Amino acid sequence: MKSKRYTTEQIITNLRKIDVLVNQGKTVAEAVREIGITETTYYKWRKEYRGMSVTEAKRLKALEKENARLKRLVADLSLDNAILKDVAEGKF
Repeated sequence: MKSKRYTTEQIITNLRKIDVLVNQGKTVAEAVREIGITETTYYKWRKEYRGMSVTEAKRLKALEKENARLKRLVADLSLDNAILKDVAEGKF
């Protein structure tokens, strides 16, 4: 079975559709089946995106990406610093 990749907008839209269906009296299982995802996926999405608007979710993804980039920079600089200390002490 081929997995689908959903954009943030699609995930939030699907969560809202499921909420509407559940409020209309359907069970969560019926609602997620109608949308075309599994219950596990629904609960994972709900945990991550519950109550977010599309703009907030986009901002979160951008911040996560920037955070990962900054962590890589810190790791590279720490390594460079350690190498320079070793060279300065004559441990090469």
